[in-house]
Amino acid sequence: MTTTSGPTSPSDAPDAAGPEDTLRGHAGQLAVAAARAHGVETLFTLSGAHVFPMYDGAVTADPPMRLLDVRHEQTAAFAAEATGKLTRTPGLAVLTAGPGVTNGVSAIAQAQFAGSPMVVVGGRAPANRWGSGSLQELDQPPILASISKQARTLHTAGEVLGGMEDAFGAAGSSHRGPVFVDVPMDQFFDTAEGPRPTGARPAPIEPDGEAVVRIARLLAEARRPVVVLGTDVWADGAEVAALRLVEQAGLPAITNGMGRGVVPGGHRLLVTKARSAALGGADLVLVVGTPLDFRLGYGVFGGKDDTTPARVVHVADSPGQVSTHADLADSVSGDLTTVLDGLLAALERGNRPDWGTWVGELQGTVAKAVERDSALLAAEADPIHPARIYGELVPRLAEDSVVIGDGGDFVSFAGKYVEPKRPGGWLDPGPYGCLGAGLGAAIAARLARPSAQVVLLLGDGAAGFSLMDVDTLVRHDLPVVMVMGNNSAWGLEKGPMQMLYGYDVIADLAPRTAYDGVVKALGGAGETVTDPRQIGPALDRAFASGVPYLVNVITDVEAAYPRATFGI
Repeated sequence: MTTTSGPTSPSDAPDAAGPEDTLRGHAGQLAVAAARAHGVETLFTLSGAHVFPMYDGAVTADPPMRLLDVRHEQTAAFAAEATGKLTRTPGLAVLTAGPGVTNGVSAIAQAQFAGSPMVVVGGRAPANRWGSGSLQELDQPPILASISKQARTLHTAGEVLGGMEDAFGAAGSSHRGPVFVDVPMDQFFDTAEGPRPTGARPAPIEPDGEAVVRIARLLAEARRPVVVLGTDVWADGAEVAALRLVEQAGLPAITNGMGRGVVPGGHRLLVTKARSAALGGADLVLVVGTPLDFRLGYGVFGGKDDTTPARVVHVADSPGQVSTHADLADSVSGDLTTVLDGLLAALERGNRPDWGTWVGELQGTVAKAVERDSALLAAEADPIHPARIYGELVPRLAEDSVVIGDGGDFVSFAGKYVEPKRPGGWLDPGPYGCLGAGLGAAIAARLARPSAQVVLLLGDGAAGFSLMDVDTLVRHDLPVVMVMGNNSAWGLEKGPMQMLYGYDVIADLAPRTAYDGVVKALGGAGETVTDPRQIGPALDRAFASGVPYLVNVITDVEAAYPRATFGI
């Protein structure tokens, strides 16, 4: 790699002349070329001088790369994170130095917890002024190191091509996650040349075949098995193999995170609505592609009413993701398609177990849950019960819809009632539980799935973090239907505090705030709904509008989601 001092003209495009495998240009152009080689189509950002060369690199590329500018850097980073989830290609956020980078920290942490592939490029104070107190001089990689796969400075223009190739390769390989790089401002403008980026990714991790056979044997011996399919099943491209295993082996399945939809909503083997009975009564739980964290009881299942606790098998996409705190009967890591197909092949070579009776019991529990839920989904209560919103919304969701959750109590109801028909159609913050991710995710979803319904479920508390980025939806002509459960409170805190102390403080928001008025002021549309019979017609107007539209439903603060865990 060679470097030439001094900036290039903003109109200079990367020079393809000379050897076909060599690229020359300023560092911003080289960074964009590397991103494009890895499948990036959109650069999410908020304008900042430290990263001007990347903007020039985007607009002078052939063809130009889409620039999408937002109103808060957190939205740019959340949009990149959601792009990584939806497309399984690393998203790209470019954040200016100092506060631009630190404003993106929560989204980067969310990506680390959720295994979302993304690359964040930060601006950095110029190297030739380092240590003298130039604007926003901050050594950023140490701040990002604990919440990313890699965090480093590319100190010279000559390091940018190779450094960006490494960053995208790391972000997109198992276990996926965020990578952060920053480039000194003076070096960003400098010219360099180097090998044309290839976009190559590391080969998949080959699982231990003997472990796969052992796990198949455990499955065959089980009388009441359950398989849990999580986000990494989707991220690893194993959704087809997962459904094949479930259907051909006859395994009852529970899905979470972006594993939702791998077994389509309404499928006879999807027993998420019987989750408590399934996990409580199982004698073996096969957990695939999700950590054994608070969402799964830390990997302890059954053991109630004098029954023996279930044996637990953990299947992960890489060795570092296998649980170290749970008591495992066995585990295996590697390419999830290879593992799941290997399990099915091993089961078919042996005596095929018949789990029909167990599946029938769980189907009965699912049916009872559906019948029990029907009353709430049709509730005529005043104030409106949050479940009634889903009673109106779910029948209106298309098979290819993308549903995004950004909130606490209101979105918890979504997890109960929304069962996607396809994989890759559900986005939530994951185990990090970060509010404010929704507008960025909605932007990403509208770009990634231009013909699909995009529905953003907002709590009124969560909306306060990012509602200003409706302006971004409007400016970039990105219609999204936003549905708010407005209970005028921090519902996840109000109830537990009352339970602990008999009172609550700082848990209330202004009553019945007209958040739809905010959306209208920013160029969108919307309405407030107080009558449950008007929810459906309001949703129809929202879907037909072709603009960012907020249906602001005033709900009952006393109708809290009945939760079994507070995440600790």
